[in-house]
Amino acid sequence: MATHKGSEGTVKVGSNAVAEIRSYSIEESADTLEDTSMGDSARTYKSSLTSFSGSLDVFWDETDTSGQGALTIGSEVTLNVYPEGDASGDTYYTGSAIVTGVSRSASFDGLIEASISVQGNGALTSTTV
Repeated sequence: MATHKGSEGTVKVGSNAVAEIRSYSIEESADTLEDTSMGDSARTYKSSLTSFSGSLDVFWDETDTSGQGALTIGSEVTLNVYPEGDASGDTYYTGSAIVTGVSRSASFDGLIEASISVQGNGALTSTTV
């Protein structure tokens, strides 16, 4: 059984790596439709539409124009998430996503950070490098 460290991962916008990643999350979900009918003794369901969403936490880097800079509110990007890295044979997830939120925060004794939220637009697929 293989395990991986979080530090192995990377996120790309198209083929451009996003700089200064602290963490990311990606969530897939499926809607369900109830198909219970009279006479059934338990509720039953059918799988329906799927969706995905995610977030990316970074140290803000204004010079990363093709990574962080491409993740502006309302932009639609190809998001590629590589949990185990991007070497040949590694698994990654890819899909079209719309940037739905960007927040920036700072404190006097810390670095400027940004949190970017995305909503998938279509299916999220799993493939290998």
